[in-house]
Amino acid sequence: MFVGIDNTPRDYAWGSPTAIADLLGHPASGGPEAELWLGAHPGSPSVILDPALAGGARDLAEWIAQAPETALGRRFAAAGRLPFLMKILAAHSPLSLQAHPSPERAAEGFALENAAGIAVDAADRNYRDPFHKPEIIFALSDTFEALCGFRDPRQIRSILAELRALDATMDDPQPGALAGLENRLLGADALQDVVDWLLRDGRGGDSGEVSWLVERVVALAERAAFLIDGGAQVSFAAELAMVRSLAAAYPGDPGIVISLLTNLVSLKRGEVLYLPAGNIHAYLSGLGVEVMASSDNVLRGGLSPKHIDVDELLEVLDFSPLPVPYLAPVVQSDGVAVYRPDVPDFQLAHISVPADAAADEAGRVGAPLRQVTLTGPAIAICTSGRFLVAGSGSSITLGRGESIYITPDESTVTFAGSGEVFLATTA
Repeated sequence: MFVGIDNTPRDYAWGSPTAIADLLGHPASGGPEAELWLGAHPGSPSVILDPALAGGARDLAEWIAQAPETALGRRFAAAGRLPFLMKILAAHSPLSLQAHPSPERAAEGFALENAAGIAVDAADRNYRDPFHKPEIIFALSDTFEALCGFRDPRQIRSILAELRALDATMDDPQPGALAGLENRLLGADALQDVVDWLLRDGRGGDSGEVSWLVERVVALAERAAFLIDGGAQVSFAAELAMVRSLAAAYPGDPGIVISLLTNLVSLKRGEVLYLPAGNIHAYLSGLGVEVMASSDNVLRGGLSPKHIDVDELLEVLDFSPLPVPYLAPVVQSDGVAVYRPDVPDFQLAHISVPADAAADEAGRVGAPLRQVTLTGPAIAICTSGRFLVAGSGSSITLGRGESIYITPDESTVTFAGSGEVFLATTA
């Protein structure tokens, strides 16, 4: 069964006022539009456009609760929940530094907070459900800026060396401001010790050392901009530009310095990141399709006025220096690329057919079919063009800005037409 769905974009302050509307051909609301949620998460379940198709249910969460075997299929009916959430995300300004827990840590943390009597919607709650939240992001804008994972400490020391060189060009050199950070990077658990120190001392600590460090790093980043304008070559110019941007959004936040410990990546359109449990990350700017396990568990690590539980964050974070976690597709057929992370909750299929290719194939016998085989329920959204979508028992036309929920009995789904569709389903 194909069921048309829609939703209202979430109006988080960091959202773009135009990007989602421009992508989907919808009128803009006039305010920030950060995330369009497509799924059954209770925070913003997708609206069902024709409730008669879903036994009168008005949204996906209600339908799944009323008829789990129909909506989810036998494999997922017992759990009674859609295991993934799909989003169109538009970051106009930086999001918080954050990480997500493993399945085991999420279940344990949720049970402990329940036992402690902490309300699920309390501001200081870490675990709002017992599920993990790995995620992937597919860049839709020409560039999508993000932070992800910790750098090698040797590269961090190179950044500090550049900051020291910049400090020497200042009218009021203050090399002592960097000393605390440099000394802590010499230990066996350097990254963990530094993050611990920055967050505890920088958010209410008494020494003022971290506040001085943050202030000085921002001043040195501004000095770099001045030198670059004068024609000088400055190492790590992109990282220092990021510092200036973060300082404008979150003045005085210790996450400004933590950002220099992480990988800065600029995705091109069509590139994908996979962010597993424990990976520190933040989206800085850009438009993308995000698919994640359906959860609301976020451990923040800076660049936010919201609750930060330093002890729990340190338990969750993976401090191993890692390369940028790009996720390569499996090219299933011409025009169909599938992104499969190492979790069973979701995968993302990207269907792309140029208009001229569709025209060439229209009258040709044996033309390649764009097909995706389902292992569970699915959600598809068309971001350009128009397609006839056919399953095992029904069909529907899907145009730009339209999205559908697909029950697993449709089995193999075929796309005929031209444009671009993203389909999220289970692995």
